[in-house]
Amino acid sequence: MKEAGNNFQELANFIWSVADLLRGPYRPPQYERVMLPMTVLRRFDCVLEATKAEVVKRFHQLEGGKVRNIDPILNKVAGGGEDLGFHNHSELDFRRLKGDPDHMGRHLTRYMDGFSENVRKIFERFEFDKEIEKLEEANRLYLVVAKFAEIDLHPGRVDNITMGLIFEDLIRRFNEAANETAGDHFTPREVIRLMVNLLLEPDSHMLTTEGVIATVCDPACGTGGMLSEAQNWIRQHNEGARVLVYGQDYNPRSYAVAASDLLIKGHKGNSRIEFGNTLTDDKFPGERFDYLLANPPFGVDWKAEQKEISKRSSFRGYTGKLPRVNDGALLFLLHMIGKFQPVLPAERKHGSRCAIVFNGSPLFTGGATSGESEIRRWIIEKDWLEAIVALPEQMFYNTGIGTFVWVVTNRKAAARKGKIQLIDARERWAPMRRSLGDKRRYLTEAIIAELTREHGAFEATDTCKIFDNADFGYRRVTVERPLRLRFQITHEDRDRFLDACPEFLDAVRTMEQVLGTEPHGDWNAAWALREQREALRRIQ
Repeated sequence: MKEAGNNFQELANFIWSVADLLRGPYRPPQYERVMLPMTVLRRFDCVLEATKAEVVKRFHQLEGGKVRNIDPILNKVAGGGEDLGFHNHSELDFRRLKGDPDHMGRHLTRYMDGFSENVRKIFERFEFDKEIEKLEEANRLYLVVAKFAEIDLHPGRVDNITMGLIFEDLIRRFNEAANETAGDHFTPREVIRLMVNLLLEPDSHMLTTEGVIATVCDPACGTGGMLSEAQNWIRQHNEGARVLVYGQDYNPRSYAVAASDLLIKGHKGNSRIEFGNTLTDDKFPGERFDYLLANPPFGVDWKAEQKEISKRSSFRGYTGKLPRVNDGALLFLLHMIGKFQPVLPAERKHGSRCAIVFNGSPLFTGGATSGESEIRRWIIEKDWLEAIVALPEQMFYNTGIGTFVWVVTNRKAAARKGKIQLIDARERWAPMRRSLGDKRRYLTEAIIAELTREHGAFEATDTCKIFDNADFGYRRVTVERPLRLRFQITHEDRDRFLDACPEFLDAVRTMEQVLGTEPHGDWNAAWALREQREALRRIQ
């Protein structure tokens, strides 16, 4: 069996070597369909090993009894008296699975059915039953299970933090592979690090205090990269901090990955990853969070949600016009603002901070009185917009366009009241050694540190400008002027008209006699002049 040690890169490379068994039935971007669920299965198998017999015994005692929901009871048995958050009451494990290669598919399905409901939901979103059938048809299922059985991921050898690093590394590799070939929506890790720094660095004095509890939410969490990075930042600065993370995503596979990551890291308590449409099916109604960050899809169409959203008298507290239907990115920002903590120091509620990455559309689209303009106006008049950082182009895997990080908060520092900071980072980048899709540039650690310092310094420089909120206010004024037209009967126009309509010859000659061939700028004045001439002619 592969000894784990603490070298997470070595372990990640070993798991990655399973790809050799998948070539043929799967293309490289599809490897994650097998390797991520199998990594989760093997980790859970090792975690549950010590209490397996007690869980199975207790399950048979409760089976068919009066207790309808036995998951909480078995979760506690699995944790040795402490709620572990999941369990497996099947008598199977990886060791027993290897013992019957001829019926591997059937046994593996039975093993997965023995998990608690929350874990079963994850594997349903992975659609792993389809992959089991595919592997079995290709005669690879036993080989894959046997390979994973070689690695020991027991918590005594691989702690939760190291296991989290392994899983994050695998997710990053798969996301980069998928983005290189299919252009999936994934936020580069260095962009996330910058966002997390901008979000958390100003609160470092609060987050490093003893006994601190921080809640972090990503309403478009994808595979959970932003939540992981925020959690890592807080724990690097304060090992004793309690970090509760919350996420929601509408992509089944992304949800499954993020939810797996949460369980693998041993999260207990209120931390949750939910599946559903954030805009119409908020899984955290009424809840407020200390920190929020997100990268909503660029140019997301919300036509399918328009009917339901338009029925509401307000959207997360905002009552003005909504953005155009072909780009709902600003709806995600409104959703996040609706999750802000109030500023009530006496109740230990200190407001919230939010970082969100957009393309240029939410910043520039929409004239005065449009939905986009009204949302921007509402945020600025509330004095919630702290800073905007313009990132270099060619930073994302699926688009080369420029992007912007907005920092929004309802508790600006005193020096920032009534001010907005704009940081230009468009020319601060390093070239990638190898392009990944549209991504040809990245932010080095030095650049991230420089931008973090520049944001914190809050001083005007060549690349940092400080403006008053009022500098961004304007109204559109429509100036109406009389319509200016030019009338003139020229020989060319007359001949061309008569060629097409010869029956109007007499009428054209009469007009020519009355108006002449000089240009007229006002038809009414020209006609009045004609009437004056006619009156004079009659008098004469």
